[in-house]
Amino acid sequence: MSNETLESVIPPKGKPKWLRVKLPTGKKYTQLRGLVDKYKLNTICTSGSCPNMGECWGEGTATFMILGNICTRSCGFCGVKTGRPEDVDWEEPEKVARSIKIMEIKHAVLTSVDRDDLKDMGSIIWAETVKAVRRMNPNTTMETLIPDFQGISTHLDRILAVGPEVISHNMETVKRLTREVRIQAKYERSLGVLSYLKENGANRTKSGIMLGLGEREEEVIQTLEDLRKANVDVVTIGQYLQPSKRHLPVKEYILPDQFKKYEEIGLDLGFRHVESGALVRSSYKAHKHID
Repeated sequence: MSNETLESVIPPKGKPKWLRVKLPTGKKYTQLRGLVDKYKLNTICTSGSCPNMGECWGEGTATFMILGNICTRSCGFCGVKTGRPEDVDWEEPEKVARSIKIMEIKHAVLTSVDRDDLKDMGSIIWAETVKAVRRMNPNTTMETLIPDFQGISTHLDRILAVGPEVISHNMETVKRLTREVRIQAKYERSLGVLSYLKENGANRTKSGIMLGLGEREEEVIQTLEDLRKANVDVVTIGQYLQPSKRHLPVKEYILPDQFKKYEEIGLDLGFRHVESGALVRSSYKAHKHID
């Protein structure tokens, strides 16, 4: 490991000051929390223990998680529950669309758990949700943060057909760590998904990675280069935070100057937008990514 790399991180002996966030407060946050509870919606803000929940909800924005809150995969980094999912709620598209209307959201982010238990892997509900949001909220723009659907083009085509402004799929980590971090996923398959989406008409594609799992600087740069070769337009880079003691430990905390360096490298590579910072998550400031 080079001296430059050593100086870009600190050991995980306690969260550094730049990772401290305020507890969610405020009238708008309370209102949105009430709506989520009332309509029994699943948001990745709550299920994924997002550190930006207070800020985003305070501004009146949220990311909706469809297809339940139990995932069929057991990724070592993710705070979402793993197990046997409940039956598909075919009324969910209308519930999500109605809540977006009530909240007066201008840009909505949709994501989901992995549903490898379903023949269509959830892609039909995905498409129906986008259509319902469009029907009830014609002026709302959307980002769809999708799973890999095991790389099956039929399922990806359903997302392309409904034309969200941004289609996102996260790499999550570098190639060397993929098997450990994303047990049932494959690095090359995720790149293939992103390439397929762009080649077949996606308006804007996006991906995200998290740092602090033991990756090396040259591996992060290689991942950014791979994403650009796949013609990805937007990339997000954030700090991994351990959801619980059962999840992968934080190996290191990345310093703010290193995040800035990755941002500059990404922009030099040709990404339209690069969000790089300790508290950045894939849907953070997502409205900027359609500009």
